[in-house]
Amino acid sequence: MSLDTRIKICGCASPEDAQLAVDAGADAVGVILAPESPRYVGIARLREIAAVLPAFVALVAVFVDPADALVEEALAAGALPQFHGDEPADACEAFTSGPYIKAFHVDAAQPLGGAAFDRFAQPYARATWLFDTARPEGGSGGTGRVFRWEQARRLAGERRFIVSGGLTPENVAACITAIGPYAVDVRSGVETNGAKDRDKVRAFVQAVREADAARAGAVRA
Repeated sequence: MSLDTRIKICGCASPEDAQLAVDAGADAVGVILAPESPRYVGIARLREIAAVLPAFVALVAVFVDPADALVEEALAAGALPQFHGDEPADACEAFTSGPYIKAFHVDAAQPLGGAAFDRFAQPYARATWLFDTARPEGGSGGTGRVFRWEQARRLAGERRFIVSGGLTPENVAACITAIGPYAVDVRSGVETNGAKDRDKVRAFVQAVREADAARAGAVRA
């Protein structure tokens, strides 16, 4: 099993943001197509970003309860869909015949059972789960706050999963060491005054790679 944690830099709003992420060593670039997000861009900008990405760097289109046509346009541009709203399993499975990312919003103040867990347990057959911090008032993540990471491990079981929510260059290594996610996803944690910060992006990637190296060393020992 690979110990290389994948890195997604989300909320890239321009080709320059995307190039910054690529140059730092990110594995994926996230582009937000949800109008309520402060990092929202339209499909035309997504295509511009797609044009600058090299081979083996994934383009992820982030949706919140999208219209079918928008998903189809993003897929045509080569994007991997990430559904971050209340999309039911049958809708996600109908949007694409390939893999996709589905967000589950973890409420640290609530137990893992109940209605929220019932939705998580639906048959999102091709999904890779992304765990983000729930907003107390409801909504679709983007809180900049962490949840109790062990909840992601308990929910995911043996499946691959992605952790988001409040990650920074200072705490991402602790997350990787604690629960070994398949991937980590960061937006505001690598920004300064609402814009991508080159030094923070590089520091985030470096922190992940150092944590991976430490885990690999522990396995060899």
